[in-house]
Amino acid sequence: MTQQHILVDIIAGARPNFMKIAPIIRAVKASQEKGGRLKYRLVHTGQHYDAKMSGDFFTQLGIPAPDVNLEVGSGTQAEQTAVIMTRYEKLLLDARSDLCLVVGDVTSTMACAIAAQKLYVPVAHVEGGIRSGDWTMPEEINRMVTDSITNYFFTTSDVANNNLKKSGVPDERIFFVGNTMIDTLLANMDRLQPPAFWKDMNLSAGQYFVLTLHRPNNVDGENKLAQLLTAVGTGAKGSPVIFPVHPRTAKTLKAIEGLPANLHFVDPQPYLEFNYLVKHAKAVITDSGGITEETTVMGVPCMTLRDSTERPETVTVGTNELLGTNPSALTPAFEKLFAGKWKRGAIPEMWDGKTGPRIVKHLEQLLAK
Repeated sequence: MTQQHILVDIIAGARPNFMKIAPIIRAVKASQEKGGRLKYRLVHTGQHYDAKMSGDFFTQLGIPAPDVNLEVGSGTQAEQTAVIMTRYEKLLLDARSDLCLVVGDVTSTMACAIAAQKLYVPVAHVEGGIRSGDWTMPEEINRMVTDSITNYFFTTSDVANNNLKKSGVPDERIFFVGNTMIDTLLANMDRLQPPAFWKDMNLSAGQYFVLTLHRPNNVDGENKLAQLLTAVGTGAKGSPVIFPVHPRTAKTLKAIEGLPANLHFVDPQPYLEFNYLVKHAKAVITDSGGITEETTVMGVPCMTLRDSTERPETVTVGTNELLGTNPSALTPAFEKLFAGKWKRGAIPEMWDGKTGPRIVKHLEQLLAK
């Protein structure tokens, strides 16, 4: 008599999710080849739905085509949440899974967790327990809501473990496994490739900066964005600053004039090209959380334009410094960098490229009960 398969829904909705699910899918397939019972159903909510924010990542990271695409599309956060919940609920009612696995902290993460839990489908959260303490960030609300109804937590750090324990989660539901995003980075390090504009811009390793900005308090106001960009351009002392422009930021940029000439605006880059740029940059200036993890592992100096971070290990262990959102903080940071005084940093515990297999091993044990 053959053993019954265990079906896990793997939820992906936005660009940061795709890097986090690739190693889990790889690990499930490896387990299946050895006779493992775990099967997955890849559910793409369609929260990010254009090729640059979604399709390119699937192709480059070898993620199979989704089994289901909920095709949510654009809308306010409340609208997206409602449509994701409605459509995922219907999927579960039509074809129930044994577990809903959500990753990260985007709208899809929270919405699918709620829909699953209300139908008594247990929820596992990859990257559970991380907190910024900043309730103005939509991601923080998503994390808190998701973790409040999660059954199993797969964590990236001791800080995350302690956050969960403080909120009353028992030890037996917390699994410290490392960071799947780093699995993806390490698996693709030898595949990174320069973007098409590398030669045209005369870029060379260590002689340029990478900038990314997308948070509302940094990019939605023309004056604030102009001040930040001017401070970055000036601080870089004439070195090229490559700025892949998020669609949200592009709208504000159109109204700004007179920016430093060394700022180069480019389209959002696919995974392999973007991380090639990061790996060879003199430093990265960002307000992203995930990029601070990648710079830490690659040993690249990172300046974060935020007042708080949900990834404190990138500061305490890694190469990241939290500067705040005041443009004036950039000048001393650049001076420290150019003086050769930036910290070297180290790689946090268990960020070793083996997180996907750890997660799958735990899932097999948990779901076999």
